[in-house]
Amino acid sequence: MSGSLWLKPPITVNPLPAIPRPRGEKRATEPTADGPTADGPTADGLAVDPVDELAARLDDFVALAVHPDEIAALLESDGMTDDHIRLTYGRADSFALAEDLYARVERRHTAPEAPPAGPWHGELAGCLLRGLVFALPGLAYVLAAPLLAGEHGRFGLPGGTIPLLAGAVTGWVWNQALSHRAYTWLGLGDRPAAARALLTGAPAGALAGSAVAFAVAGPGEIPAALFAAGQSLYLAAATALLVLGRERALLLALLPLGGALPAFRWDLPDLLRGGLLLGSLTAAVAFAALVLRPGARRGAAGRAGPPRAASLPYGLFGLGSGLLVLHAGIGDTLVSGAGAVVALTLSMGPAEWLLHRFRGESLTRLRTLSTAREFRRAVTGTLVLCLGGYLTVLVGLTLVATLAWPGAPWPTLPRLVTLLLIGTVLWLGLLLQAFGAVASAAAVCLVAAAAQTVEPAAGPAATGGAAALLAVLTCVLLVRPTAHRA
Repeated sequence: MSGSLWLKPPITVNPLPAIPRPRGEKRATEPTADGPTADGPTADGLAVDPVDELAARLDDFVALAVHPDEIAALLESDGMTDDHIRLTYGRADSFALAEDLYARVERRHTAPEAPPAGPWHGELAGCLLRGLVFALPGLAYVLAAPLLAGEHGRFGLPGGTIPLLAGAVTGWVWNQALSHRAYTWLGLGDRPAAARALLTGAPAGALAGSAVAFAVAGPGEIPAALFAAGQSLYLAAATALLVLGRERALLLALLPLGGALPAFRWDLPDLLRGGLLLGSLTAAVAFAALVLRPGARRGAAGRAGPPRAASLPYGLFGLGSGLLVLHAGIGDTLVSGAGAVVALTLSMGPAEWLLHRFRGESLTRLRTLSTAREFRRAVTGTLVLCLGGYLTVLVGLTLVATLAWPGAPWPTLPRLVTLLLIGTVLWLGLLLQAFGAVASAAAVCLVAAAAQTVEPAAGPAATGGAAALLAVLTCVLLVRPTAHRA
């Protein structure tokens, strides 16, 4: 799995419009050379209500609002302080003024527009392609299994497992944070700077993952540590390709791993196994080097970038969600656990598409519904449908993985329920992350993963509690119209 498995491009939103001003307007309370002030008398001797004038100027925006909070956000973005609002409009604060404007302007909604092109409106085929490239690296473990077999395992796990897990988790955390930083540059329209961030950060992540793997390797686990180093290098290359939208190039690099399919039935020569692994890794690194060439140009990141601390929550979310997936992979048998991980990674493609659908449907409802109650009801229904659709896909993929994997046992009901709870946590966490609530999602995932690590028997309870808490956070946040406009 790549380091950007759990990170999706940030939502591209339209900023709040500027409040229109009459030509030549200075301050609302200052007279002009051409006539009275905004709240002075008119030609017929009647006083002009400044709220009526503001309502007329904001008519187009207020008519589309489904809740006064949207109007209050616009007023505050224009720099209107509570003191100014009290002196000029006679209302206590921006919220009181927004409620007055909301009541004075009739709701008018245009017909829904076709969804614009963008990261939240991708086609299903593209999302499925991402899910495929997330899952294909798992074939590398099938090819390398005979090469990594160790005699002495620790903590009840097969030999070599500890350095593999340590290197993978380090890579997920580092590359998740790196992906966010690169996506931020892309959101600013600076692709060379994004490439520069990846060019400097990806090799550092590969070194960190390799160093951690070798540091925790025990006697007889050096082959596993070497594989973990290659895994870290692959994660770095895959992160660069995925962030820059080169999924097809990554798929081509992963094609040699298709040689693992015969390994399910027959024993392959060690030389062939090693050649397929090195060929895929070399191709991924070569493709990444090609797409990162703009980052090597002078001045690619000449201006101050986004604060690095802003990417930390994304790395922590990658840590928490990655640990939950690892726990899903520790099944009653190695085969049953591997099937769960395959199902989860393949489901990330449909999960991304359903996130797109939720975003698109929410924006449509925002344009067509006239009250906040109608919007809350519609968004809640869309959320239930999308989450239910994802869990249905996850069950289907689990059954397909069970049928395709030789000797795989059918998942028991408790294992299936646990898998669905983990899927719920991942999908809701991704949704909250996409709407900017990444710190909350990361905290919930980390607590659940920590509880399951300390006491494996508490796994279902911890995951179920995390799923319930994320569901509450999602409903509280996303039923508000302002969450979809800002």
